[in-house]
Amino acid sequence: MNKNILSILMLVFITGVIYVLFSTRMPQDYSKKDLPLSEFSSERALQHIEYISQKPHYVGSPYHAEVRKYLENELQKLGLETQIQKGNTLSKWGNLVRTTNVMARIKGNNNGKALLLLTHYDSAPHSNSYGASDDANGLGVILEGIRTFLHNKTPHKNDIIILFSDGEELGLNGAYDFAENHPWANDVGLVINFEARGTKGPSMMLAETNAGNAGLIHGFNQANTTYPVSNSLMYSVYKMLPNDTDLTAFREKKNIPGFNLAYIDDHFDYHTEQDNFENFSPTSLEHQATYLMPMLHYFSNSDLTVLKSKNDKVYFNFFNFFIQYPFSWNWILFALALLLFAIVGFFGVSVRKIEPKNFMKGFLKIIFGVILSAGLTFGGWKLILKLNPEHADMLHGFPYQGHAYMYAFFALSLAVCLWIFKDLNAKRSLSYLFSVNLIWLIINAFLLIYLPGAGFLIIPVIAMLIGSLFFIFKMKLKPFFIALLAVPTLGILIPLIELFPIGLGLKILPGSAVLLVLTFGLLLPLFGWIKHKNKISFLMLLISFSCFAYAHLNNEFMPGKAKQNSLVYLFDETTNNAYFATYDQKLDDWTQAILGENPESGAILNQWTSKSKYNTGFQYRVNAPKFDIKPPTVFFLEDTIIDNLRKIKLEVSFNRPVNRLDVFAEEFYFFHHLKANGVKKINQEGSQYKRKDKQLLNYYPINQEPLILEFYTDKNQKFELMLRESSFDLLSNPAYQIQPRPDWAIPMPFVLNNAVIIQKKITTENTFKKTSNVLNNTVLDSIKLLEPLLNEYN
Repeated sequence: MNKNILSILMLVFITGVIYVLFSTRMPQDYSKKDLPLSEFSSERALQHIEYISQKPHYVGSPYHAEVRKYLENELQKLGLETQIQKGNTLSKWGNLVRTTNVMARIKGNNNGKALLLLTHYDSAPHSNSYGASDDANGLGVILEGIRTFLHNKTPHKNDIIILFSDGEELGLNGAYDFAENHPWANDVGLVINFEARGTKGPSMMLAETNAGNAGLIHGFNQANTTYPVSNSLMYSVYKMLPNDTDLTAFREKKNIPGFNLAYIDDHFDYHTEQDNFENFSPTSLEHQATYLMPMLHYFSNSDLTVLKSKNDKVYFNFFNFFIQYPFSWNWILFALALLLFAIVGFFGVSVRKIEPKNFMKGFLKIIFGVILSAGLTFGGWKLILKLNPEHADMLHGFPYQGHAYMYAFFALSLAVCLWIFKDLNAKRSLSYLFSVNLIWLIINAFLLIYLPGAGFLIIPVIAMLIGSLFFIFKMKLKPFFIALLAVPTLGILIPLIELFPIGLGLKILPGSAVLLVLTFGLLLPLFGWIKHKNKISFLMLLISFSCFAYAHLNNEFMPGKAKQNSLVYLFDETTNNAYFATYDQKLDDWTQAILGENPESGAILNQWTSKSKYNTGFQYRVNAPKFDIKPPTVFFLEDTIIDNLRKIKLEVSFNRPVNRLDVFAEEFYFFHHLKANGVKKINQEGSQYKRKDKQLLNYYPINQEPLILEFYTDKNQKFELMLRESSFDLLSNPAYQIQPRPDWAIPMPFVLNNAVIIQKKITTENTFKKTSNVLNNTVLDSIKLLEPLLNEYN
């Protein structure tokens, strides 16, 4: 075949496979037209999402109760009897809140374990998130899915429990309350949880269990979903991240396995004002539905007691196929790869298709490509952050130009690969490929030991080793056979190159660059048939620069792509000082108008700062006027010495509308048998209250209910607590005279923002005894004796 034609065919083949790979992984459209009631309609689900996401509905906000009432009504419209569960929970992160869960139950024909459909109905606090994706999405999917299921009178053996949990954003509080305290939790055999960590993209399945995943993965495969997107490496990475979902509560408290279904692209909108209906992706909703309906049909009729297993399975999607096999196969496949490697090496050297000189040359080239690509990507991203410091204020780690930056660095790495292997031809490609296979075998050996869920990465290596045999034995049509054998490399590895920075932020781009170079190495036989690699390398360089230019030219903040900034007002009652402070590393016009040209460092205010997801502290502060704000009142209800211990019970009550109260104590101060509003900390072991830093707890009051703390401590220990009482009304309360944010800015998520904070130190000297609660028995007896005389006088 003409070499020019073959070169074009190879380029078209590689491009075509990648296009099919990404264009078929999820629905490209959604059910816009009126569908019969017997079918799931995304249009009907969208109506729920639009209503729920009209306003922020975080715990304690006015609209939060309205959303709860809406959910109750919608379940009742379906003919279901609803239940409400209220309870106080103190999460393992120290968040205390009274939650209100909404539940319903559909009886099955048998008495087996129940299937739980789960999502939460509170939006994220502090940042005015409308919660369209996180998690009105889940509410819409479940409501429409259950409506369809009931309309069709679908027969099912198992009970189906619907749980719309509360307080997920604060610490999974509602889910923990249900798992620990509601009797229905004992009936649950499987949880399917709907989530989102962005506003678009394919929905990914994560199987979560305390034991082996074999039963779960077998069941998921039997459910036969149409667009499965998942792999066993994802959950291994997920467990390393500071993330949990409501499903975690069921796994920890009841050892119940389950599935998380979540989409994660456009991460920059997560927990922000831009998680609204306008940015919501109906195709992501449609993808969620392609999981729900087949899984609902299958698991409502299957034995849920067999899902727990001692064994694990490797699993991954290959295009729209879901492939699974036992962990034990990892060693078999690795042994097969070693055998093929030995056969290819033996025969390749024998017939002089593999030359030691070219083998070493290929090994050095691929190592050089890895180092150069990773280095350019690492240095390039650091340079971009230096030139655009506002990117650092997007705590998600994924700016609005994130996709353009990704493609720019990917194109740059491809340009590096094509330049390094510009001497590549069909004759040299086998020797070069053999060296790349050796590197992949070494990587897979480490993965087998430390990350066996990634065992499927050996499959592309096996495929290309088989392809090497076509080279050695000069089989006819070898370009086309080898191209076919390159499909596993493209289908398995290319999605991971994109997934890592989308899931983990652009800081992981050097890792994607390494994976891209190693993937290119497995495709060397295909590129060996492609001519003009220097010119293609230059083209990739132009594409890279074009993407960088596009990102730079579209770096302006505007409505819909707003700058995330922060502002709080803090009054320290102890020092009688007041400040405006910000977490922003790069001040914008709005924050600078308040903090001035030369604000001081905010580090001094971080001594009592609450933990945030990314450990973000105040960057700048400036002295502020003192507003007339009433601090909380602290009463001692009990202060008693019992042997060597001191028992303290105190009440913190509020004198203004408050959204949050943070309580701190020095690390050396030990608390035993601590209870907050009558409850102890979830997962607390032993008497000592576990904490990692100064933070004791965060309390989110409902209807301004006071905080009652009771605990034991050493009788000789000096008693001192620090309170930070916060309201989220810095901008909405005209008393503070703060100019509204411009439309190109939104509140920064994951931090205490838009807050008016009063910092107050508690000691036994500066608090009051609430005498109505501490009157001794003698005084009480005296009052009882005088009672008849008082009545006669009256």
